[in-house]
Amino acid sequence: MIPDPRKPLDPITFAVLKSAFESIVDDMAYTVMRTARSPIVRDVLDYSATMCDAGGSILAQAKTVALHLGAVPDAMAALQRHYGDDLHPGDVIIFNDPYDGGMHLPDIFMFKPIFAGARQIGYAVVICHHCDVGGRVPGSNASDSTEIFQEGLRIPPLKLYDKGVRNKTLFDIISKNVRLPDLVIGDLDAQLATCALGEREFLRLVDRYGVEMLEGFLAEFLDYGERLTRKAFAQWPDGAYSFTDFIDGDGFTTEPIPIHVTITVKGDQIGVDFEGSAPQVKGAINSTLSFVKSATYLAVRCVLDPDVPNNAGVYRCIDVTAPLGTVLNPHFPAPVAARALTGYRVVDTVLGALASIVPARVAAAGEGGNSVVCLGGYDVETREPFIVVDMINGALGARATRDGIDAVTNPSQNMSNMPVEIMEATYPLMIEEYALRPDSCGAGEFRGGLGVVRQYRLTAAEAVMQLRADRYVNAPYGLFGGGPAALSRNLLSEGQGAPPELLASKVTRNVFHGAVIRHEQAGGGGYGDPLERDPARVLEDVLDGKVSPAFAASGFGVVVRDGALDADATAALRAERRAAA
Repeated sequence: MIPDPRKPLDPITFAVLKSAFESIVDDMAYTVMRTARSPIVRDVLDYSATMCDAGGSILAQAKTVALHLGAVPDAMAALQRHYGDDLHPGDVIIFNDPYDGGMHLPDIFMFKPIFAGARQIGYAVVICHHCDVGGRVPGSNASDSTEIFQEGLRIPPLKLYDKGVRNKTLFDIISKNVRLPDLVIGDLDAQLATCALGEREFLRLVDRYGVEMLEGFLAEFLDYGERLTRKAFAQWPDGAYSFTDFIDGDGFTTEPIPIHVTITVKGDQIGVDFEGSAPQVKGAINSTLSFVKSATYLAVRCVLDPDVPNNAGVYRCIDVTAPLGTVLNPHFPAPVAARALTGYRVVDTVLGALASIVPARVAAAGEGGNSVVCLGGYDVETREPFIVVDMINGALGARATRDGIDAVTNPSQNMSNMPVEIMEATYPLMIEEYALRPDSCGAGEFRGGLGVVRQYRLTAAEAVMQLRADRYVNAPYGLFGGGPAALSRNLLSEGQGAPPELLASKVTRNVFHGAVIRHEQAGGGGYGDPLERDPARVLEDVLDGKVSPAFAASGFGVVVRDGALDADATAALRAERRAAA
């Protein structure tokens, strides 16, 4: 029996519809994965999907890259600014311009307005990181560009389909300006298929429940998200809480770049202000304000209860500000291609401040966000281009009651490491090592997760190498006595038997056949006093090869000799450490 739309929605129907929208967006996510052409979308999972109501408010988010989705409100504002009421059944709008609703150029937004008859009722939205959008370097993601014009093709909000008619001109412009048009157009087709699925499933709900009832639910669903969020904030102590973290330079300078935040709690509303953060920089790690908002929403959402829905009702309770002209809100035409790194650090910084408000809900810092190894060039014989964009996800920081997780994506990414088999079968590379990095964790009562090592050998004649890493100088922080994690490193060996060269954290340079590129990623920070960690757990990590006997002693005050715990020596070493503290 279909509920009467004139009556208040009963709790059972509300729960059914809530689950329906959450299932739709997850089905959309699977559709992208199953239909995408490029490994960065299909295997690394650098994409996201959501559904919005007719006003553009997010209703539900797929379990994909959350850092994309918090930027949808600003993207929707740009779309509505351009088109207003000029939207019709069959329209599909795309754009990527960071200064007109986008984040960085490889991330192409796609919006499909959904109509029940002549009445617009919502949007299906898919964002994919495309493998190339032109520009000065393969992959369009270099950290050493100095203006956005170097970074690739800028697409303002434009109709890819107009009332169902394909915009051949726009497709042609995209195809002629990217290095891998088959993959880029293939991934756009995957986005189209996914939007069509979202539209179909939304309209099935309309057919079952009617427009009036469904629109009533959507409004209540957003209010529900807001109510739960305000309830949580009202339990936080009023006050101002600050934290500062750092990025290790922009690739042109190694001067630390501070990200400073102050969270002000006032009743059931919070303000998140980034006054005191660094001015915009020369390199491409500047971030649009929309992306900063997204990173902030994500960090706050991480400390809320799991039953709080991932919808725009949460955003109503959070005011985010960053001064214009800073690295978090740059003037045009500042480059922003590598802005993901800055978003990761915003997440770390906001969580650092939240640790003073809800300490049991905040983990120590993870590896600092994924590290990017990009290699692009041309086959000598066929002149066919290749572009590998490998995003290495590494470690989760320790939590109040548990160790961090080894070799896993942290919440600010929610992606996957590209399988070695896919990489070697697709690209002119040999993966010589892919392993956990011993001793990379931060010590604590609960240790941080271990980062990973990836080592590549180039089998092509030549390639442009781009490395974007961080946590070279400013290690992932520990919390409440926990130690920082190990620092990351980039190493390059060129020529048979050549000693490895320690590179900077952010590099663009040519490399040649036989070059060996090695990235050693930071781990996660520790939580709590390392001297309180159960020595048996330290011994277990030593036996598993995760922690060396030397680090067991220096980090945890635990003595392991010949594969066995020396309890007396451990007690003496810990007593000595406590006395010296």
